[in-house]
Amino acid sequence: MAANPIETDVAKAWPQPLPLNDVRKEAVRRHLVADEAARARIAKVLGLDKLIALDAEITVKPWLDGVEIGGTWTARVEQTCGVTLEPFESALDGRLQIRAVPEGSQALAVTEDHEVEMDLESDDPPDMISGDHVDLGTYVVEDLSLAIDPFPRKPGVEFKQPDSGAEISPFAVLAKLKGNLPDA
Repeated sequence: MAANPIETDVAKAWPQPLPLNDVRKEAVRRHLVADEAARARIAKVLGLDKLIALDAEITVKPWLDGVEIGGTWTARVEQTCGVTLEPFESALDGRLQIRAVPEGSQALAVTEDHEVEMDLESDDPPDMISGDHVDLGTYVVEDLSLAIDPFPRKPGVEFKQPDSGAEISPFAVLAKLKGNLPDA
């Protein structure tokens, strides 16, 4: 199965690999700050006019045979208002809580009959890590992508439908067009 193109682009936008061996015995803390080039790549992948700032405080702890990633991030983005078409800035923030295990982990074991039981109240299943590192930047950018308003509107701006007077039916428009056509 082919990888989703946006997932690949997100992973390439701000790589922040952390070797799993660094987390085997104790928690690792990272303060991540996206530089100008990384912010430009992230903005392009996420369809933003501009990513003004992005930083994160991440803690990675051992969990089963994998890791538990927790922390917070803040960002400042510039988007174009869908009503006025003017650029505007907004502040975003988020919290990460992710568990990830390597391929072949017992935490990912499937039952013999391949049935999946869904418990809507339980935590998400752990992510699968391929390789010997976890990419912290990808998790931050993915979470940022979920926080971005897909229909941005400048604060205080409201969409007002144009007043067209009486409602015009499609047939009235066609009749008007027919009246403007020369007789054949």
